[in-house]
Amino acid sequence: MANFHSRSNSFPSQSHPIIETVEDHLCRLRADSESTSVCSNLASLRNLHEGIDDLIQMPSVQQTLSQGNWINELLEGSLKLVDLCAISREIVSLTKESVQDLESSIRRNKAEAATSSDVSAYVASRKKITKMVNKSIKNLKSFNNKSTTDNDLWTMLKEAESHDLSVLKSVLILLSGENEKSSKTSWSLLSKFTAQNSRVYSESGAEDLSSLNIQKLTKNMDSKNMLKQLKSSEMTIQEIEQGLEALFRSLVKTRVSLLNVLSH
Repeated sequence: MANFHSRSNSFPSQSHPIIETVEDHLCRLRADSESTSVCSNLASLRNLHEGIDDLIQMPSVQQTLSQGNWINELLEGSLKLVDLCAISREIVSLTKESVQDLESSIRRNKAEAATSSDVSAYVASRKKITKMVNKSIKNLKSFNNKSTTDNDLWTMLKEAESHDLSVLKSVLILLSGENEKSSKTSWSLLSKFTAQNSRVYSESGAEDLSSLNIQKLTKNMDSKNMLKQLKSSEMTIQEIEQGLEALFRSLVKTRVSLLNVLSH
């Protein structure tokens, strides 16, 4: 639980039900960060932002946010998160499309094999997606999710931002098709940006998309098993896509609420 020890006079009491709801969601994310699937964490973030939006609607909170430069800093972080989520959705869409194209190729050939041109197209698509993932991860250097004050409201909102960032990082790693053993370099890169107030969410939950890197597996896998793994990956991708869509709407809603505070 957050320490509510240096509260602004305009900030509601800790016992306020909206604050308790937001804090409960934050506690759940802290506890589940390394044991829960990416899709579950995306759902938890959506619930968190519903509570945050209710929090921002409170007059006392709006008064607190209007002080100093807080609202501008929160809006800057909000825009970066919306952009990151949008890029993640694009990567998911490209991944699903490439998987479905390869599945169709195998089915057209009655599960004998995908054509060499279709496999080449899939591999080229995976390379494009990997480049997009790597670029997105490098761009995370621009995030500053440290809490620079001990004000409770600010600390709470910055912690929520850090959870958003960490879960979206884990989505990117998952979509790259890396598994834990082969992604040490990627995780080392990520850890540089999460040393202060953020967690990196483990990709060792329910999802495994390592079979997306089919070019590493084709020599030892027949088309029937390849099709089975592709279908399994597609189902996981569909769940991630739905989770990202819901999170994107929540992030946009939170941003609109913050902009409304700025305009009043």
